[in-house]
Amino acid sequence: MSGTIVNNITRTSGTIAPTAGGLNWDSAVVTGSTASVDSGNGYWINTTSNACTVTLPASPELGDKISLVDYARTWATNNLIIDSNGNNFQGEPDSYTVDYSTAGQSITIVYSDATKGWIPVSDAAVTDAPVPPPIVVDFLVIAGGGGGGRDGSGGGGAGGYRASFNSETSGGGGSSESAITLTAGQAYTAVVGAGGAGNTGGNGVNSSLAGSGITTITSIGGGAAGTGVSGVANGNSGGSGGGAKGSGNGGAGTSNQGYAGNGNNGSYIAGGGGGAGSAGGASIIQQGGIGVASTISGSSVTRGGGGVAWFDDTSGKPALAGGAGNGAYTNNAGGAATANTGAGGAGGGAQTAVLAGLVGATGVVILRLPTSQYTGTTSGSPTVSASGSDTIITFNANGTYTA
Repeated sequence: MSGTIVNNITRTSGTIAPTAGGLNWDSAVVTGSTASVDSGNGYWINTTSNACTVTLPASPELGDKISLVDYARTWATNNLIIDSNGNNFQGEPDSYTVDYSTAGQSITIVYSDATKGWIPVSDAAVTDAPVPPPIVVDFLVIAGGGGGGRDGSGGGGAGGYRASFNSETSGGGGSSESAITLTAGQAYTAVVGAGGAGNTGGNGVNSSLAGSGITTITSIGGGAAGTGVSGVANGNSGGSGGGAKGSGNGGAGTSNQGYAGNGNNGSYIAGGGGGAGSAGGASIIQQGGIGVASTISGSSVTRGGGGVAWFDDTSGKPALAGGAGNGAYTNNAGGAATANTGAGGAGGGAQTAVLAGLVGATGVVILRLPTSQYTGTTSGSPTVSASGSDTIITFNANGTYTA
């Protein structure tokens, strides 16, 4: 006679029946493809790498008992196979195959007699009770800053600024956002926005973080400055708004991301770009709005400053904290914004290369999570560092992190 007995009973909950006193448990975990077992013992069977065929004793006696346990919950992938070694199993001869294929299963068999042979008295599967903790991640997402204009023009607005770490505020006076929860095994894409072009006043590019199970976090690119080159005096709206040229209007900021740029300063006075922490400078101050400080990377760094406008003087206006460079003044060139701060570009003083309006700074996407949950699977070559028990992943360009 030939055939197959397949034990595929799946139970989603329950406990393993207690074994009788006197059962000894083998301390060595069985990992090989074959193993011989003895009566009166219990065995941990690990089929992570391969199926395992267990050979029972050749001459069992009434009441002999053996327990076999799915050590790694892998019997559903690589089965446990029992060779009854010439004896019956549940009344069927050894020519039948006895195959256990349920994850988390444990079986206890007892020898009865020559007719029925080995009989299972317990074959329950238990629930995989341990649940991994949620992967809670804090973030800082800053878009690219707007470009500064030239010919006596305003400063670009800072890129939109969104933050969740340590109750630190977002841009535009917004509250700290809630941390996000990632799904294990899923890839999350960081898009880092470029800064807007100088001279003609280009808008900054959005930055974002997206992936399975989270609402996409998008920070809006900074608004371009008003510029004399294109004849558009108004600053553009954006994460933070661009500063205006002359009597133009400053661009509006985005709620909970940044402030407005400055405008309406008279024929020959340009306005500073809005920053994550304040509006662009009023009247002849012309400084960009301040940035916002964050300790997400392990130390306090201020980012998201508004671009400084052109200044008709001999001293120039320095940038406030936030990564923006100083504005051009008289016959001197302005200073560049610091990369990956999302700062607005400084305004230029004339239609010459040396006094050109400057590009906005690129944005940044930063993630912070417990080191115990960090997988190390990234693309795009982010900078990875540690602070206390946390790992910080800093994307200065596009990339992914797989949780």
